[in-house]
Amino acid sequence: MANFKGHALPGSFFLLFGLWWSVKYPLQYLSQKLNKKSHRTHYFQRVDAIEGGIKILFSLVGMLAEQFVPDGPHLYLFSGEKRDWVKLMNWQHSTMYLFYGLSGVVDVLTCMSQLVPQGLDRLMLAVAVFVEGCLFYYHVLHRPVLDQHIHSLLLIAIFAGAGSILLEVFLRDNIVLEMFRASMTIVQGTWFWQIGVVLFQPWGGPVWDENDHSNIMFLTMCFFWHWAAAVAILAVNYTLAYCCLQRLRRGSGEPYISLGVRQKCDSSSQAAFLNGSDEE
Repeated sequence: MANFKGHALPGSFFLLFGLWWSVKYPLQYLSQKLNKKSHRTHYFQRVDAIEGGIKILFSLVGMLAEQFVPDGPHLYLFSGEKRDWVKLMNWQHSTMYLFYGLSGVVDVLTCMSQLVPQGLDRLMLAVAVFVEGCLFYYHVLHRPVLDQHIHSLLLIAIFAGAGSILLEVFLRDNIVLEMFRASMTIVQGTWFWQIGVVLFQPWGGPVWDENDHSNIMFLTMCFFWHWAAAVAILAVNYTLAYCCLQRLRRGSGEPYISLGVRQKCDSSSQAAFLNGSDEE
């Protein structure tokens, strides 16, 4: 990960999952809110299983990329007569991917078997995010000031996401926590890209001065711009999900009352109601 591609790869993974969650959870919440049919629940359970499989696939790709790049450790943890460590940075990143892969396995098992305790999938995901945060915390010690600062901002999103997911173990299907998790995941994804751009200048340009305090001030401000963009994405996707569901319901011919609660009444009940009103 000590290059731009190494930051862009996990950034893309986190960004894709964050964007997906920003669409999935509003659809799931609004479907239940608008009294959708019960088969929708089974549909979302299948989606969770597919999501777990994709998480496993992404984790395998990440681990293989970290281990078998030309200058990677190739599964050697130490080598030589002195038993020197081999590419511990790659090993740390592989460990991060490993725990996300385990989270994907638990996701799949949760959807396949009722023997898996409810909430274990969220707990495993919280553990994976916490492990990521710990690895990155010790990953940047004794680095230049700018490098430490830009990674420390990433820790805000990581540990905030871990705490939110841990609450989901006890407050399952809470739309506020789910949307917060989606926002933190989007911020992680975009900020990984930002780190790669700042530290490695993939498209050229002047090198960032690590001793200039103004750069630290700008990056701190920029981080919260990323956060604001994530909130805007959530708002747009939530609104689009609501509009799509409303259009589908109107197309199905299901009437509403003013509070948004569905009312179904057949022609006989309507006639009885009108006759009763005429008699009064």
